[in-house]
Amino acid sequence: MSGHTRRNVLRGTAAIALAGGTTALRGGPAAALAPAASAAPGGSPFYEGVFAPVTEELTAFSLPATGRIPRELNGRYLRNGPNAFGIEDPRAHHWMTGPGMVHGVRLGNGRAEWYRNRWVRSAAVAGKLGEKHPGPVPEDDFACNTHVIPYKGRILATQESGPLPYELDGELNTVRPYDFRSTLSGAFAAHTKYDAHADELHAIAYYPTWDHVRHIVVDRTGKVARTTWIPMPAGAMVHDFGLTERHVVVIDIPVSFDPEAARSGAPVPYVWDDHHAARVGVMPREGGPVRWFEVDPVFYSHTLNAYEEGATVVMDLTTYPAPFFVAGRGSGGPAATGTPALDRWTIDLEHGRVHQRRIDDRPQEFPRVNEGRVSRRHRYGYSAAAADFFAAYETVDGVPPDKAFSSALIKHDLLRGTCEVHRLAKAAAAGEAVFVPRDGDGHKAAEDDGYALAYVHNPERGASDLLILAAQDFTGEPVARIHLPGRVPLGFHGSWVPDA
Repeated sequence: MSGHTRRNVLRGTAAIALAGGTTALRGGPAAALAPAASAAPGGSPFYEGVFAPVTEELTAFSLPATGRIPRELNGRYLRNGPNAFGIEDPRAHHWMTGPGMVHGVRLGNGRAEWYRNRWVRSAAVAGKLGEKHPGPVPEDDFACNTHVIPYKGRILATQESGPLPYELDGELNTVRPYDFRSTLSGAFAAHTKYDAHADELHAIAYYPTWDHVRHIVVDRTGKVARTTWIPMPAGAMVHDFGLTERHVVVIDIPVSFDPEAARSGAPVPYVWDDHHAARVGVMPREGGPVRWFEVDPVFYSHTLNAYEEGATVVMDLTTYPAPFFVAGRGSGGPAATGTPALDRWTIDLEHGRVHQRRIDDRPQEFPRVNEGRVSRRHRYGYSAAAADFFAAYETVDGVPPDKAFSSALIKHDLLRGTCEVHRLAKAAAAGEAVFVPRDGDGHKAAEDDGYALAYVHNPERGASDLLILAAQDFTGEPVARIHLPGRVPLGFHGSWVPDA
């Protein structure tokens, strides 16, 4: 990966993000009571309020809770997100490129045993913290900030477009970069799909200078068993994808790498291209020709799930209206011309067309499904509506943010076409809601027999709560609220990691 590596593609951001010192400390219960970070100067919405980076690593035990923590929840709820430090000028930085920080709560036998937050230790982050890097430094080293997933007894923090995942231990300490037992070469991905029926982990990897993307399959042995190159326009950005029992779904949107922006030091050198047609591709899981279908231009954000129905492939996903500015317009983060909504794309393989339908136009992001249903037909999905999130994204010149947005968690019944909304206070910014099956196996019990877990900002305390909702009583009172000792800034994606 010579030439444009993550180090020089994002060199402007990296230089700012890791310049200067840091006030981060390894703290115990006393340090856990430190006040929340104040907003960074410069006026960026991504460095203020519920987005503001926290400044300490905290450890707290025996967390207080309101309600009853289900005794069957034995494991860790983890969530990743960017948490910059040492920023001198946030206006020259981009929220999405901050080093990853993983927040976690350990649940066991009806108790909240601990809360921890830890930066992912890339070489640069470890150096700034005065620590030794935990392993060999990969070429495209980055403190992965997008997702954190369990995989065969390991915990992996992931990032798209270059970096290897970082393995974490059960207490969120960084172990080493992870290359699937020395079988992964080249880039990996932020979003993966684990097919529990086949015991396979799938990913679509892209890289700024590639003229293709790669479908990577990790088999039941934990090794990369197959990599298929899919030709794509040079520099295409593919953040997420769809997986069905027999197919892989790839979406090519009008956002691509801009070499000139990279050479000029742009923090995120990706641009919207009106001349780039939006399309969706369907490929057999075992590899082979890709069938491409044109679609109306949108910014494709995240997949809820995909499955097959006869000669069609059905994919539920969140999209933003076109155009979408990944690099932002002076806001320190992405900028949108409208809010995301939940759509269904039905790909008719027999007649060669795609039907795009709006499922729910309520502003929402981070759709999730019972993980045991990945690649199979699902009935339920869960998403988050956070007023601060959408207001921060709508900072394009001439598009004032809508102050009427509310905060909520949403459960969709996609069979009946209905939703249940668990409403929150407007200032109670809600992160992604992850479904956890009650019996520990998401494909044996009723699909919604379990709990939805999400970090929610508690404005009364100036800190966050881990909210536990009964999925079959979604609008009812929370089963439990676990009161964390500090804030969990609005971030990206997470997972439930059950005890072995």
